[in-house]
Amino acid sequence: MRYEWISFTTDYGLADAFVGTCHGVIARFAPEARVIDITHGIPAGAIRQGAHTLAQAVPYLPCGVHCAVVDPGVGTARRGIVLVAAQGLLVGPDNGLLLPASDALGGAEAAFELTSSAYRLPEVSATFHGRDIFAPAAAHLATGVAPERFGQEIPLGRLERIDEPVARLGDGMLRTEPLTVDGFGNVQLAATGAQLAELGLRAGEPVAVTVRGSRHTALHGGTFADAPAGDLVLLRDSAGHAALAINGGSAAAQLGLGSGWSSQECTVTVSPTATVPGVSTA
Repeated sequence: MRYEWISFTTDYGLADAFVGTCHGVIARFAPEARVIDITHGIPAGAIRQGAHTLAQAVPYLPCGVHCAVVDPGVGTARRGIVLVAAQGLLVGPDNGLLLPASDALGGAEAAFELTSSAYRLPEVSATFHGRDIFAPAAAHLATGVAPERFGQEIPLGRLERIDEPVARLGDGMLRTEPLTVDGFGNVQLAATGAQLAELGLRAGEPVAVTVRGSRHTALHGGTFADAPAGDLVLLRDSAGHAALAINGGSAAAQLGLGSGWSSQECTVTVSPTATVPGVSTA
């Protein structure tokens, strides 16, 4: 089966030639394929954020090949894989990055290791598998090369998985954790909008938000402007998740979720302010 579209997601950034070089490799092997850049702004090595970002994007893309590279283990014994999903193919490292997206595409049906030298560049660098292995594989898949030709099949149960995100209701509180931080500084949480409703939060009322032991008061709203300029708002975002934002500012900066948060344990607690001693409802 041939694919017209290839999506591309990485933590490469745009300051260097990495993304453009991979585009060039794809064009060499699949000149008729069109590439959609989902993002290249995943924080360096942030596999979980990359996985959730990719999973939230792929349902809105045309059926195709999805190449994703957030790969702090590049050059080690970690495998490169192609995942066959019900509604497309995914290519990248076997580090948990691809499985949430395969679930969003109807579920993983098979996986194959990228070992065939026929579908990679002649020389493979130990530090740039995006260029030498993953981009060529995505291109060849787009031209109709069958996934099973890339290497041995891997039992799905042996694939690496990321930890399930925390989102628990109990004792009148919602305990969760951040999933992603976007370029505006909005902090998406693992909890869903449905869980906010189950907690009994009502629009326009203040809620207590505790991040790493530091308490904040947010307004429960439907959009950013429901809170006064500069204030914190808790809302349901476009992906159906609970999210913290600042009207006209960065929630991540105010909550201390700058660089490095994704590699650390970080619990966010949300509750009606009346249930939290010492937090004013005024």
